[in-house]
Amino acid sequence: MNSLRVELGDRSYPIFVGSGVLQQCDLASYIKSKQVMIVTNETIAPHYLDNLIQILAGFDVKSVILPDGEQYKTLDYVNRIFDELLSSRQNRNTTLIALGGGVVGDMTGFAAASYQRGVNFIQIPTTILSQVDSSVGGKTGVNHPLGKNMIGAFYQPQLVVADIDYFQTLAHREVAAGIAEIIKYGLIYDADFFVWLEQNIELLVAKDEKALCYAIMRSCEIKAEVVAEDETEQGIRAWLNLGHTFGHAIETHQGYGNWLHGEAVAAGTVMALDLSCRLGWIDNTLLERAKALFVACELPILPPRDMSVDAFIDLMSVDKKVLDGSIRLVLIEQLGRATVTDQFDSALLKQTLAIGNAVTEI
Repeated sequence: MNSLRVELGDRSYPIFVGSGVLQQCDLASYIKSKQVMIVTNETIAPHYLDNLIQILAGFDVKSVILPDGEQYKTLDYVNRIFDELLSSRQNRNTTLIALGGGVVGDMTGFAAASYQRGVNFIQIPTTILSQVDSSVGGKTGVNHPLGKNMIGAFYQPQLVVADIDYFQTLAHREVAAGIAEIIKYGLIYDADFFVWLEQNIELLVAKDEKALCYAIMRSCEIKAEVVAEDETEQGIRAWLNLGHTFGHAIETHQGYGNWLHGEAVAAGTVMALDLSCRLGWIDNTLLERAKALFVACELPILPPRDMSVDAFIDLMSVDKKVLDGSIRLVLIEQLGRATVTDQFDSALLKQTLAIGNAVTEI
């Protein structure tokens, strides 16, 4: 079992990574009282809910099973969690446990931040994407029809359990979507890790246990370092949003759930690199290397052809990084280093936004 800590003073917490870590991590010691509410979804529950309930023998365990999909990441469905908490008379010492991917984790965290102004919260992420990204760092929230993740709170869990055994039932599309976020860490923070990914991408796609453990652990280490330095995204933490402003626009335009988050991030990352090239910050070689990694995962490297430049700009204007009306983007200065800027020629941005319509084939 591998472990690390997210260092946030009295709100620090461990992350356990590996095969079978849920059985090894003494989950009970992170629960405040007898009351536990597990939040999961219809896909995960048949496979893993009963096992978690058995591990929690001796606790008063209730559960909420939500529909599966990004389209259900709304205030209406968070309200179902509140309904169950109130109807079962959960008090402020209850512990909410998120058992699922990023949607379940974000919604459960938001409910935990809000219920009785804050209750105990544990993340048990079941997808690669949620293990390396959304479960770590305390970002919680829901989508709005006009913008993704625009309603939420920073709220840290007590514990993150990243058990790779959950990947046994993970479809290839979900595996690829998670690897997209792993590739991001190499691009923004660790050039050596990016090279390792180039050398091991086929093992990751094949769900090789050793390769996955290393990639997840290194990704979590990077995110833990960044969050410890900048918890509320006032500086370097914004680097973690490489490709996300473009990607969130794609998700919103296409309808939540039609493109997986990681798929949209892959295309959005290529767009961020494309603009970085047009600005002269990086050369075309890095762009092509990143494309090759995404292609190896069968991820999209271009945005949807039905998205116009105007549609992109309209949706990108509803983004958490917009400041005083200016669109700010995470771009790459060199391999392993990103920057957040609004200093780019709008004509070059429009050229990047049009790349999905500039070719006959994807």
